[in-house]
Amino acid sequence: MKLALDQYAHLDSPLHCWNQQLKLIALGGLIFAFAFVETLALLPAMVLITAVLYRLSHLPLHFLMSRLRYPGIFIAVAVVVLPLVSGETVIWEWGGIAIRQEGLLSMLLIVTRFVCILTISLILFGTAPFLSSIKAMRSLGLPRIIVDMTLLSYRYLESFGEILTTMQRAMKLRGFDIHRLSRHNAKRLASLIGSLLVRSYEQSQQVYQAMILRGYSYGLRRQHAGLGAALQEATAPMQFWFWFTCAIALSLIIAETLS
Repeated sequence: MKLALDQYAHLDSPLHCWNQQLKLIALGGLIFAFAFVETLALLPAMVLITAVLYRLSHLPLHFLMSRLRYPGIFIAVAVVVLPLVSGETVIWEWGGIAIRQEGLLSMLLIVTRFVCILTISLILFGTAPFLSSIKAMRSLGLPRIIVDMTLLSYRYLESFGEILTTMQRAMKLRGFDIHRLSRHNAKRLASLIGSLLVRSYEQSQQVYQAMILRGYSYGLRRQHAGLGAALQEATAPMQFWFWFTCAIALSLIIAETLS
């Protein structure tokens, strides 16, 4: 499992040059505004904003597609039944299956918001080293425990992915075929998941104990730099794009409120 969200942090683009603190606030506000939207008329504006920002980031398209794949499967399973069960206006029917207009519109809204929010998140964390994002969160006053858990989760998800790959390879060498549906295979998959959870828990306990032994939570508290300091250090173009992005996010929220 290779997350590597910051593998293109070395590129040179307007978003890569942006102060990470300002980027965190501006794009975070944009994500919040996207999540707030429920009016279908605002969806084209969301898609346009997302496409422009991704183009400006210079991130390759396959980077986005590879990160959308597994979350996309999850959201597809969650919303595919909406046109079948939600709403009253039937637009197509065959046998006992009916496609309803309200369900289709709800599915369109959910999928569009999901893709736009995930894309903006990838831009946020993909245009700077992940450690810079962590430092920006701390400097803006995010609770220390949340920041530390974010860093540890990112670090050890890849480690757990490697453990899973090793276990799957060992099972395959013993004749296990994941594509064959049977009761015996289901038991093996359940054992695999259980073993992975146990190993993950044991490793988390070891990491926690090692952190305590090294004095975690007993260090001196750092002063938060805050937004004011970030704005003072930023150049005039950075400040302009910061306020411009915040204005777009606020405009979407106002448009949704008035609609």
